[in-house]
Amino acid sequence: MFLWLLRLVIAFLAWRGFSRLLGGIQEGLRGPDAPAPGAQSPSVALARDPICGTYVVPSRALAVGSGSDARYFCSENCRRAYVAKRAS
Repeated sequence: MFLWLLRLVIAFLAWRGFSRLLGGIQEGLRGPDAPAPGAQSPSVALARDPICGTYVVPSRALAVGSGSDARYFCSENCRRAYVAKRAS
């Protein structure tokens, strides 16, 4: 009986150590700036494409202008249409 209980405790400790090892490896692969699992990422203000109305993330969008006059676009076609419309 004692031997069976000892094996059970050793198996539990081995399983727990292995799962913590895998968790540490996953955390290391995510990098120091990655949010913890289950944590919400910070919200980002979206900009509306003036041609098609799609909402885009400004840091990933195509842009025309700068500062407060900047306009953001979802595609090169929308940006060209805006520039052509503005030029006419």
